Amino acid sequence: MATLDKDLLAIQEMRDAVKHANTAQAAYMQFSQQQVDNIVKAVADAAFKEADRLAKMAVQETGMGIPNHKKMKNEVASRDVYEDIKELKTVGIVGYDRMKKVAEIASPFGVIAGIVPTTNPTSTAIFKTLISLKTRNGLVLSPHPYAVKCTKEALDICRVAAEKAGAPEGLLQCLTMSSMEATQQLMKHPNIHLILATGGGALVKAAYSSGKPAYGVGPGNVPAYIEKSANIQKSVRQLVQSKSFDNGTICATEQAIIVDKVIAEQVQTELKKNGAYLLNAEEKAKMEKLISPVPGKVNPQIVGKSATCLADSVGITVPDDTKVLVGFETMIGKNIPFSLEKLSPIFALYVVENSTEAKQVMIDLLNIGGRGHTCSIHTENAALAEQFSVELPVSRIVVNTLSSIGAVGGTTGLAPSFTLGCGTFGGNITSDNITARHLLNIKRMAYGIKDVEVPKPEFEVQSVVESVVSQEPTLDTTMVQQIVDQVLKQITLQNK
Repeated sequence: MATLDKDLLAIQEMRDAVKHANTAQAAYMQFSQQQVDNIVKAVADAAFKEADRLAKMAVQETGMGIPNHKKMKNEVASRDVYEDIKELKTVGIVGYDRMKKVAEIASPFGVIAGIVPTTNPTSTAIFKTLISLKTRNGLVLSPHPYAVKCTKEALDICRVAAEKAGAPEGLLQCLTMSSMEATQQLMKHPNIHLILATGGGALVKAAYSSGKPAYGVGPGNVPAYIEKSANIQKSVRQLVQSKSFDNGTICATEQAIIVDKVIAEQVQTELKKNGAYLLNAEEKAKMEKLISPVPGKVNPQIVGKSATCLADSVGITVPDDTKVLVGFETMIGKNIPFSLEKLSPIFALYVVENSTEAKQVMIDLLNIGGRGHTCSIHTENAALAEQFSVELPVSRIVVNTLSSIGAVGGTTGLAPSFTLGCGTFGGNITSDNITARHLLNIKRMAYGIKDVEVPKPEFEVQSVVESVVSQEPTLDTTMVQQIVDQVLKQITLQNK
């Protein structure tokens, strides 16, 4: 008996998933706000309860990150996201302006294709499930090939909880055959209504090229500036904690430290106190080859690995408690490994004369990858923070906090999200932290509130006469005038 081609099986699985999700979503559209909210709460609770197990599964399957850090991500994706969206109205009339007599009515998109990255495979699945369910959308997840089992397990936990709470069967689907062809076809499928793409640049580009509405995100080569007025001890502690959090796998994690020259020595002392290892020139050269064996491209093997593991792989001896590796840098460019987005606990360190130079270094770093994403500032000078926020081409400016957790809403008032828009700076349609409100069509019913009198057409009698006369100079003008008078008389009688 002939065996079917794996890609064909994957495409069939995708088509079946889209079909089931569409059928279920048509039924889910009839659910009330109370029914929807009960389902969303049940799913959030179930996912939160399994946060630890899912975290361990993700690290075991992908070889990336730290289990208890991934547990925190799963908790943010379930509990914090739920708390943020629970009061949002997503069914029926969701807003009414009495003065303007305009009602806003929420309508779901339909079925969403959710692309899930290998760096945050379970937290992203939980997050996309909650915001889809809250807005009465169906969801088909496409996991990263290296994270199929843990992503599917996360979705299964959500699916079982949703169906127990009354959701239609088939509303939540997960592809299991990790075929790029199936993912490409999923994004172009006529019954997929929106793509929610979190992943690498090529995949996001494919989402935008699919002909479908898409929320994609860009890379986050986040620069972090320690300005001379900053609380140095606190700033450095936060930077090391943020960079080492889940071994640097969040795209909003800081990639380069920019520090004012007058405090540079103090910063270096604090870095060492907090478990950073400062590489010498020879060690830095070894690390550069590991970061970017091919100029301009980051080695995927370093993503999510610990500082000690990275050092060991190139023969650098570091203390066992080393959290991050730091390389002194002066140059910026695609061919300068330390200036790239490394998604691992490796920092570049730039020393600058003042805030003007710091701002330029930050812009240059963003321009080689990371425009529109995030930047981090540590300062006690509120005016400077505002000035940088106005002038830098980023969508999030996090001040005096951990960028990795702050940008996703963990330590700030930003909307908790695992899909961070980069605006047109980074080629995205939105600069928001994507959440439930981005998955709704808002219809508007508007009553007439102003009376308008449409004026009657006016005829220039004289110009009509002159026009006729100019064309036929031999005509009797008196006769033409009589004809025009008769016509006007008829029009007047009809209007009465």
